[in-house]
Amino acid sequence: MTTVEYPAVPTEDAAAAVDRRERELLAAAQRYSFRGRIDTSAFSGPVFASARGSVVTDLHGNDYLDFNSGQMCAALGHNHPRILAAIQEACATMLHAHSSHFNVKEIELAARLGELLPDPLTRSLFGASGADANELALLLARIYTGGREVFSPHVSYHGLSAGTRSLTFAGWRRSHDPQSGDAHAILAPYCYRCPLAKSFPSCGFACLDASFELVDAQSTGQPAAVITEPLFSAGGVIDPPQGWLARLRDLCHERGMLLVVDDEQTGLGKLGTMFGFIDEDGTEVVPDIVTLAKHLGGGVDLSSVTTTDEIEAKVVDAGLTVTRSHSNDPLPCAAGIASIDIVVEEDVPAKARALGRRLREHLTALGEKFDLIGDIRGRGMLIGIELVRDRDSKEPAYDEGNEIGRRCFEAGLIFSMRRGGSVLRFVPPASTTLSQVDQGMETFAKVLEEVCAGS
Repeated sequence: MTTVEYPAVPTEDAAAAVDRRERELLAAAQRYSFRGRIDTSAFSGPVFASARGSVVTDLHGNDYLDFNSGQMCAALGHNHPRILAAIQEACATMLHAHSSHFNVKEIELAARLGELLPDPLTRSLFGASGADANELALLLARIYTGGREVFSPHVSYHGLSAGTRSLTFAGWRRSHDPQSGDAHAILAPYCYRCPLAKSFPSCGFACLDASFELVDAQSTGQPAAVITEPLFSAGGVIDPPQGWLARLRDLCHERGMLLVVDDEQTGLGKLGTMFGFIDEDGTEVVPDIVTLAKHLGGGVDLSSVTTTDEIEAKVVDAGLTVTRSHSNDPLPCAAGIASIDIVVEEDVPAKARALGRRLREHLTALGEKFDLIGDIRGRGMLIGIELVRDRDSKEPAYDEGNEIGRRCFEAGLIFSMRRGGSVLRFVPPASTTLSQVDQGMETFAKVLEEVCAGS
């Protein structure tokens, strides 16, 4: 019997297979995916495939230090094992629940928040996104006060839903329908670029005084609330001076308005305190309503609105019904419980303070070396630098910032550019080690030097 030998069929090597897979995915994205993303509209790689801790990995196996914590939602670290365990338990027991009836995880999460937040913030309801929570918070404020008008500082970011976009003044408004006539901007405490050309503390919060003259002038007699971040993250990592939030609360209450604090990007330990409305010295400025999101779900869609017994009673008695198809599902609530336990038991505020100190050490040293760095600001593990072409004129360095961001990304370091690229925002997860901070800042320093040298 004659044996016929066939020529070997060439096999595709692993690298070529990955290249092909990436091309296929990007082609599918170009055909089927919507391009209106928050920072890009390009159909280009890398395509991310996995993540763990403070590192994300693309299809080719390249690792990136993630100093943006995903979309700010992985601030406890990507795929935290305690979050995964909570999700797995929910998958084995109950994923979805009837919105008209309580379930175990929903009650447990509400209790965790009620115990963690300062009095009188005790009553919580849940949503999916941060925009969802802010919409609900403003609904509560309007029903409680009987007013309609809502105000927010001019560098605010509260979401991109129809209602929250009306109060998002940091950007992302172009080419959209006219915004709500009940939404108005007030001046933000942007001390580095004070819109009134004042200096703190001698200004005596002139921005607030001027803002509330405008509030009174614009109001039709139906003011409902001011919604603000305790530190303006997407607006450029702008940290108000101490005392600003307390004065804002007083001015609101003098007019029968509620103070809503959007603590979604800043709460649960990220600034080095449990909540963003708590100063580093422990001083609390307790709002009437607070919203949480981002890493509340540990990577799963989850947001919360917490208010007082008094507000809850009045709006419910007025007939308010609040529900979403998945607003009290056991799976995201289980992830939320695990997230809060991690924040408390692993002392995320202390980790944030340590990461912030190390980041500032590096950035301060670079600021002494490079005049491009005009300002360093932020708290905990939410730190930003503002780039300027001249420290006296403070001309924003838009092009340089975008070039630094692009080159750092190519070198394996992720962070975000804000204010047109002139502000670079660093938000490493709490899982980040000090050696990873050093590694990231070494990459950043190298790119900064190259860009400043014009190479």
